[in-house]
Amino acid sequence: MKMEAQGFVALVVGVTGVTGLSLAQALKQPNSLGGPWRVYGAARRPQPTWFPPSIVDHFITFDAVDSADTCTKLIPIAHEVTHLFWITLQVRENEEENIVVNKTMLLNVFTALKSFSSPLTHVTVQTGTKHYMGPIFDPILSTQLISHESPFHENLPRLPYPNFYYALEDLAQSHAPSLTYSVHRASLILGASARSSYNLLLTLAIYAAICRHVGLAFRYPGTRYTWEHFCDMTDARVLAEQHVWAAVTPQAKNQAFNCTNSDIFTWKSVWKLLAELFDVEFVEFDETEEFDLAKLMRDKGSVWEDIVDKYGLCNTKPEVTTCYESLRTVLRFPFQHVSSMNKSREYGFFGYVDTFKSIRFWVEKLRQMKLIPSYQHSTLGPKDSLMGIIG
Repeated sequence: MKMEAQGFVALVVGVTGVTGLSLAQALKQPNSLGGPWRVYGAARRPQPTWFPPSIVDHFITFDAVDSADTCTKLIPIAHEVTHLFWITLQVRENEEENIVVNKTMLLNVFTALKSFSSPLTHVTVQTGTKHYMGPIFDPILSTQLISHESPFHENLPRLPYPNFYYALEDLAQSHAPSLTYSVHRASLILGASARSSYNLLLTLAIYAAICRHVGLAFRYPGTRYTWEHFCDMTDARVLAEQHVWAAVTPQAKNQAFNCTNSDIFTWKSVWKLLAELFDVEFVEFDETEEFDLAKLMRDKGSVWEDIVDKYGLCNTKPEVTTCYESLRTVLRFPFQHVSSMNKSREYGFFGYVDTFKSIRFWVEKLRQMKLIPSYQHSTLGPKDSLMGIIG
């Protein structure tokens, strides 16, 4: 049921990322909860050519690490913004540096927005399952971690490791009761963007496209365990809907929620789907042929340039848009990467999507945005639509 119009104004920080695009689109839907919304979209770099300008009312560029730049760009709208959607991050060499830079960014934005008599009432903070696993990308700490057992649920205690997700949660909580907050712990996010630090689908798509172009085998760079055991993902549209729901739903205030598609899969089954979508031969996993995907792709920049030229794609650089080292970590988890959605359901959020339909949808979207090549066939079935598969 559509809520009565409230005149809410959103600031989406990280609007060009995989979640940001979907969140801005969700806020601008005519039937959006709390709508109609006025949406300011913010990013560190200028608006890219593939970004649809109609999904925001204004696009703002600023560096949240720079307090002066942040204040200069945000103070003019501070008297309008009622809801802050924090879906950005910066990645540094280790987790202690991640804590410093990401906490600084959020603090700078809070400072700018609250400089005057601000109408800001709520902030949503996007984190992820690293909350339950620890700093899995830290070069030293990642070798020492003892993670929680899955399925992960929101009341599990914090792990005894530095984690910038914890720092962001604490910073948001420190502003209560002058404003409320919600935390959104996403799984592996499926979406379409060329500007996300951890862009799993685009990384796999570029890998598959290069394999097809030069005749390489599309081999699975993980372990037997992840090939055969369960994992989950998060469609960016479901995640966006959860952000909006929590922002305007009283019982969701000051809570943390997992966010997944509500189904599970094996990487073997996903690999078969990817082979179909990118017109490459499906290769069974062979643990006797372990290889380093990041090393394999390191000298393929010229190959990608050929693909960009051949298919008329946006001029992206794989060293910027892909995350092979992070993908390697994900595909080598020694546990089933699965989160419980029970708390979300108990509080009234029922969004879901079929992960295989989600992958098809986002591959097609990446093609429409000219970020990956199209092979003259649609990846969408007749029942797959923009929002029709969202519960």
